[in-house]
Amino acid sequence: MPTRLQQLLDEARKNVPTPQEKEEQRRSFAYGNTKIENPRITREMVDQEADALGAPKHERGTGTA
Repeated sequence: MPTRLQQLLDEARKNVPTPQEKEEQRRSFAYGNTKIENPRITREMVDQEADALGAPKHERGTGTA
């Protein structure tokens, strides 16, 4: 593998996504999978439902240490 490509891959492995990036990825995944089954699904619909559900449990915090 070319050295520059290997360097870029190594750097990409170090990247830790932010909570916002994780949420965007989660919504994109939900949209893509539901759109396959129902072409009437829109990104806006996914966003509305995600907002209604609130933050994923792992991002809400449990209040315990």
